[in-house]
Amino acid sequence: MGSTGKFVLLSAIWGSSFALIKVAVDAGVPPVQVALARCLFGALALWLVCAAQRAAVPRDPRAWGHAAVVAVLLNSVPFTLLAFGESKVDSVLAGVLNATTPLTTLAFALLVVLGERVNRTRLAGLLLGFAGVLVLLGVWRGLDGDVLAGGLACLGATTCYGAGFAYTRRFFSGGPHRASALSAMQITCATVQLGVAAPVLSGPPAWPGAPAALALLVLGAVGTGYAYVINLDVIREAGPTVAATVTYVTPLWSTALGVLLLGEPVGWNTFAGAAIVIGGILLTRHPAPDRAKA
Repeated sequence: MGSTGKFVLLSAIWGSSFALIKVAVDAGVPPVQVALARCLFGALALWLVCAAQRAAVPRDPRAWGHAAVVAVLLNSVPFTLLAFGESKVDSVLAGVLNATTPLTTLAFALLVVLGERVNRTRLAGLLLGFAGVLVLLGVWRGLDGDVLAGGLACLGATTCYGAGFAYTRRFFSGGPHRASALSAMQITCATVQLGVAAPVLSGPPAWPGAPAALALLVLGAVGTGYAYVINLDVIREAGPTVAATVTYVTPLWSTALGVLLLGEPVGWNTFAGAAIVIGGILLTRHPAPDRAKA
């Protein structure tokens, strides 16, 4: 499967994750427990993939150190923030706000990724995509109360993602090891981190009911297991800025699931925003020119 196919598949998996998180938090699962469950099931799935592929896992302590940092930036903190955000807002809004990730990724990539350049066309794509998000969100209606708290939590998660994408490209995605092995290291570190934090922040876990348990299982095994193998491949093949534009597409999936499964109404701004977002993606995926050939 090429990078474009992986990009589309990843957007579909992560787009559905917002509905799964919503099922869990509505069942009363604390945000940090949602994050722990998805990392635990994700780690188990990834180690099964590694065993099937006979993928060698790095033993270098430095590699595990980088994995721990990536786990904080891409899993432990943002997963908890997203779950908290969805305890205040609906899954469609959370999915839309998640589309700001490419902007934060661009800022961090320019700081830490050697050779990462953004020309005017790609920058215009990022700005156009962000404008599309604002149209999807319907910002003219305003945000207040729980919506503001939940929105800020979701935006905090995207800031973590921006740093995480850039850090992964600079320090963690290189080398000869399979994406499944590196992803298993990352999600295992996140599971350990959350396993320490969850009892302190929320107490011992409780059975949330079959629907929520199933949602967490799928969220972890697919959305935090298999999806992270695809994500690391896209970062390797296309770079962190392009890889992060997957979050421009996830709102389209989360909105579609809201309409088809939850019967939520969709206004004109959903279609207009979707068109603008797609235009932004096309511009952002335009490669930066090689200055050596200029």
